[in-house]
Amino acid sequence: MGTTTAAPAAFLAALRTGAAEPPVAGAPAWLWQLATALHGELPPPAADVWATRLHALLGTARLPAGLRAVHVWQADTVLPLLAGTADTAAPTALHRAAARGAPAGRTAWRSALGPFLLRLHDAAYDRAAVYAEGRTGARDHALANGYSVPEADAYGHAYARLATEANARACAEAHAQALGTALAAAYAADDARVYAGTFPEAQLRAVLRATEAVGDTPGAEHLADGLLTALTAARR
Repeated sequence: MGTTTAAPAAFLAALRTGAAEPPVAGAPAWLWQLATALHGELPPPAADVWATRLHALLGTARLPAGLRAVHVWQADTVLPLLAGTADTAAPTALHRAAARGAPAGRTAWRSALGPFLLRLHDAAYDRAAVYAEGRTGARDHALANGYSVPEADAYGHAYARLATEANARACAEAHAQALGTALAAAYAADDARVYAGTFPEAQLRAVLRATEAVGDTPGAEHLADGLLTALTAARR
């Protein structure tokens, strides 16, 4: 028996509007969170084609209750995209073991995820926007306090360089600490409800920003297709 009970049109409408609750019976919350995020990241023609494939997949059989699909997706699709950004060996090994039914404990997950998440969120930080905002504010402040235009420009750039890197470091450390703890709890317990509380859609967007920041542009298509493949594999 499948999970979905809504007609394709209703399913598409819910994705397009980012509905908080899916028109689906039995689908885990984390999957709907990822589905709405991916649909929003895909270009319009591809978004609805992918949504139709997801709707058909959900209509064929129920998903397993745990996180096997998440582990398969992370190991086979997400982490390979980030191999040039961070050391993915340790989390990949744990995801593969969990997909085989042997999840590690919280300590092992925290140890593997901490360094990885630190690099991920450092790479995902929007340095360009923060630098521009910091430079403008500092320059305006300098001009208002009697600096010449060249002096104000130099001051703005100096402030922006220091502030941007400090903020990036603080943001990455905060995300790695908080998210590492939350994900370790979800993965160790194989708890889909706890995993949904880690905001997987925000993690997805961080992955997209991080890969763009290092010059790789996989787009959301690869992540979206990989999620469908993982959902299929999780049923075997």
